[in-house]
Amino acid sequence: MVIINYVVMCLVFGTTFLAIKIGIDAGAPPFFSAGLRFLVAGLLLFIWMVWKKQVRFSLLLHKEMWITGLCLTFGTFSTLYWAEQYVTSGAAAILSATGPIMILLLQATVLRERVTGKALLGCLLGFAGVVLLVFPQVSITVSLFWLLGCVAILIGELFYSSGALYSKRVIQRFSDASPIALNAAQMIYGGTALLVLSLFTEKIHPETMLAPSAIGSLLYLIVFGSMVGHTIFYWLVAKTNPVFPSTWLYISPIIAMALGAILYREAVSWPMATGAATTILGIVFINADTLRQMMKRPEKAKELVCPVQSRT
Repeated sequence: MVIINYVVMCLVFGTTFLAIKIGIDAGAPPFFSAGLRFLVAGLLLFIWMVWKKQVRFSLLLHKEMWITGLCLTFGTFSTLYWAEQYVTSGAAAILSATGPIMILLLQATVLRERVTGKALLGCLLGFAGVVLLVFPQVSITVSLFWLLGCVAILIGELFYSSGALYSKRVIQRFSDASPIALNAAQMIYGGTALLVLSLFTEKIHPETMLAPSAIGSLLYLIVFGSMVGHTIFYWLVAKTNPVFPSTWLYISPIIAMALGAILYREAVSWPMATGAATTILGIVFINADTLRQMMKRPEKAKELVCPVQSRT
């Protein structure tokens, strides 16, 4: 299930950069559309979990929920949505691929956790692969707002990395709560914060939000990008570690390249193919220890002859 969910998450997240860009190009205000996306998705998921009696509304009263929402949703996507007004989706994918590296650096410097050389090498290989894959397709127009957009995405990835590490502790703290409910709670707070930011910084024009491309982008991001993708991400953090699910940032450009080649017959150059292979190699290096532990679990289960599969 870990591998299946990881593949589904990568497929979903691999299309979100383009979906965000489509909505923004249609004229949708970035903070408002991001806030509406996460608030609606969070409310739908949370109400569904309450209806199934798997969570109580009291979960929303804990400070951990809004701290996680501030990092994973508000900090990450306020910067990304704003930046994609001035930065191409390809450039945004490259800059966002710094997420796993930032997680490892935070683990080593702030949390004082041991980081293996293999994992660090994997992160560097993965990032190099993303650059080889995407950079030939990126058109760069150097301007002040382009530079500010790049810096904003990097700041957003710092929020993302901090939130991914913090969410692991939140999941352990609220071990009796479903990761789906925890994800929904943080999206509610993050989406609300984005709407408050929009209230003070943006003017909403209903005609732009009602454009077919804007509505299609918003619905896709609510259902697939948030309700499906982010729930799987939170579940994977609970079952593995913060770095493993974050490697989707390396996979998404590969998915974009494959879709372009299959659906639009776009040419795949040697640098792009080399970048894809390098990226996959980097992901194998990053997750070698995690995958080895996952393969050992079934063996232990057979030795103990007990139903431990329900915990994986």
